[in-house]
Amino acid sequence: MKLRILLAAAFCLSAPAFSQEADVPPGELPVDPYVISNENAGAAPLPDEDLYEVFGGEAGVSRIVDDLVERSLNDPRIADIFAASDLVRLRRTLKEQFCFILAGPCDYTGMDMASSHKDHGITNREFNALVENLQHAMNAESVPFRAQNKLLAALAPMQRDVVTR
Repeated sequence: MKLRILLAAAFCLSAPAFSQEADVPPGELPVDPYVISNENAGAAPLPDEDLYEVFGGEAGVSRIVDDLVERSLNDPRIADIFAASDLVRLRRTLKEQFCFILAGPCDYTGMDMASSHKDHGITNREFNALVENLQHAMNAESVPFRAQNKLLAALAPMQRDVVTR
């Protein structure tokens, strides 16, 4: 009896941490349930408290992500990968991820990198094309080179979870 009570209590305590299909934001497609955690962002927030503002805060990060997605949709090297994505969800979770890693006031609610990329079959060449597009998007926003490198260094270890072939 005590075991059942403990299991029920453990389930109730852990239930809010799972994504639920009923909580799909407007304009997004449902995804399989997963545990929501900032650990899914793939990197800890960078220790530079001013970095988020160097990127232009919420508006700057939003423009960088929108530019990155548009460049990638128009890039024949990787357009097919992005065309098959839920672009509303992709933009939202990328903005959250960059904000979180840049030590902004955001939590990341997306999936972990391995789970979210497992079905894309991304190559190193495609990963590098995305990085180039991100660099162009940051240049267009006039993010200083040194600040760009801090974000790229935080994102680089994710390559092992993103590249699957």
